[in-house]
This record gives sequence, structure tokens and C-alpha cells, in this order.
Amino acid sequence: MLLGTSTGCDKLKSRDQINKGVAAFKNAQYEEAVSNFQNAVKLDPTSENAKLYLATSYAYQVVPNLLTPENLAIAQKALDGFNAVLAKDPTDLTALKQVASIDRNIGKFDQAKEYELKVIQAAPDDPEAYYIVGSIDWNLEHYRNTVPILAADGLTDDGEGNKKMTKGACAKIQAANTDLVNEALKFLSKAIDLNPSYDDAMTYLQLTYRSKANLECPNDAARKADLAMADQWIQKAMGARKANELKKEQKAGGGVSM
Repeated sequence: MLLGTSTGCDKLKSRDQINKGVAAFKNAQYEEAVSNFQNAVKLDPTSENAKLYLATSYAYQVVPNLLTPENLAIAQKALDGFNAVLAKDPTDLTALKQVASIDRNIGKFDQAKEYELKVIQAAPDDPEAYYIVGSIDWNLEHYRNTVPILAADGLTDDGEGNKKMTKGACAKIQAANTDLVNEALKFLSKAIDLNPSYDDAMTYLQLTYRSKANLECPNDAARKADLAMADQWIQKAMGARKANELKKEQKAGGGVSM
């Protein structure tokens, strides 16, 4: 009986630590929140909420694009926590999205895309996941492939299909980027199908059509057609962004209603 009483008491103490951790988290006191959630896990090792909150508190301390040992160590603690959650429930959307986000923040784009694809498997109607896959594809093809290939030719990306690049550079870009560009077009289009006012997805879609223009060499008509599509999506993105901002203003009480 004493054992049961002790266990119940520890669970109550754990919940109290969780409440304190949530309060600290809301005040952006992430280190204090970590301490509270660590205590909660020690008091009740079965508390999945405490483990998820602990991992989230670590995740919020990860500085994007900072690859110092200290930052990577915090990122790993967060990843370990979320992976522990996924070990019990591989379809936990919060954990899947957090792992993908952390991987992006520390430059592990291929791994991030892998987890976003898992998000899509678990929630096929989530437009954000499709958008993120498409945006990762564009960043990979542009910064990892296109920019270095053009630099070797003494060029910078002009965003207009780079007519001045050599045949060798053209062949390299086609080999490196064709699959990435096609996948980005597919996933960004799907994101917009699911959310027709998704201005960020539209912005990346126009960028991807500019990347597609790089693949058309030496077909100048196809290059111009891709650039025309890019221009169309720029206009659509601008219109969607204005409409979304207006909705936000109206929701905040700043709009005029009749």
C-alpha cells in the first residue's frame, strides 16, 4: 500500500513540475523549463507529456544555422527526446515535425525531408509538409548544386535561365537538378491545391520555375515559357499575401465590417 501511495505522490509531484515547466516555457525561460520537465520525468518516467515537453524545450534553444558543438549538443538532446516518443508512436505528428524542423536548423536537409515525408504519410492533407519538402528541394538544387556549378563557369545565377552558361555546366545542372526540380513542382503544387491562399508556397513555386528554366538549355522557347510561369506565380503570390494580410487585420479588429 505504501508503494502505491508513494507512486501516486510522485505522479502528483510530476504534474506540478510539468505545470511549472509550461509556465516557464510560456515566458521563454527555456532553461528553467528544461529543469522542471527533467524533474517531471524523474518523478514519473511513464509521463509521455513530460518527455515531449522536455524535448520541445530543448528544441526552442536550438539556434538555426549555428553549427557550434554546444548548439549541436542541444539539438541532439531534442532529437533524442522526440525519437523516444516516435519509438512508441511512429506517427506522432508533433514529434515528426519537430525532428524535421531541428534537422533543417542544423543543415541536415536530406534527413529533414525524410521526416516531412513521414508527416505526409501520417497526415496526407497537411499542406505545410508538402510546402517544406518543395522548399527543401529548391534550396538543395539552388545552393548545393546550381550556385557552385555556375561559379565554376565564372557566373552567378541570373534567375533567367542563365543563357551564358557553357554546355558542360548545362549538362551538370540537368543531371544534378532535374529530379529535385520535378519533385519541388509536384509538392509545391500539392500544397497550393490543399491551401489555395498559400503565398509562401506560391513564392517557392515561382523560384522553382526559374530553376526549371536552367534545365531547358539550349531550348530558348522552353526557357521563356518557364519564366512566364514564374512571373504568373509571382503575381499570384503577391495577391494571396495581400488577401492574407487583410484577413489578419480584420481578425485582429483592424478591418472595417458592415
